[in-house]
Amino acid sequence: MVRKGLSFEEKRSRMLEWFYDKEDVFSLKNVEKYCSKEKGITSMSIKDVLQSLVDDNMVKMEKIGTSNYYWAFLSEGASVRQNRQLDLEASLKSLAEEKEALDAKIEEAQSTRQESEERTRILAELEEEEKKQEEFDIELQQFKDSDPELLEKKESDTKIAKEAANRWTDNVFAIKSWCQRKFNIDPNTMDKQFGIPTDFDSIE
Repeated sequence: MVRKGLSFEEKRSRMLEWFYDKEDVFSLKNVEKYCSKEKGITSMSIKDVLQSLVDDNMVKMEKIGTSNYYWAFLSEGASVRQNRQLDLEASLKSLAEEKEALDAKIEEAQSTRQESEERTRILAELEEEEKKQEEFDIELQQFKDSDPELLEKKESDTKIAKEAANRWTDNVFAIKSWCQRKFNIDPNTMDKQFGIPTDFDSIE
């Protein structure tokens, strides 16, 4: 199966993770060169991804002379995300209250069955507020997806899974070796009988 390219949010998450890992300051040229290579982000999209992180205050930028320099440290990123998340949650609460008030007005208007300009305006406002709430929900989820604690947990879980897989791989090799010595079974024949792929090996 052909793997689809990275989504824009996946690119943002990978680039932010790259900055956190490096804990250093980089020129745009170096971000394009190293981040693209190490995180699998196409060089053509590096600038757009980087600018979106700067716009969201998740990556810092400073102009020195004629060049721009970028950095993002894990401790700063957690604070920025926490503040942004609090802002989004406050906005969502405010939108929910406005929606509740609009719902009440609509219910009142519907009870009289009067198609007035006021009712039309309220319906339009409600639709707009619902769109805003949906956008805030999406952005809030994106911040949660790029939370450094969650990224660290994913990395830890991946490491544990990898170690477990390699232990099972070692066990399979040990059993194959024992069977070959005990029963003089050809390795290729044994692989075929038990459905063991020819490229079966430990995970690097």
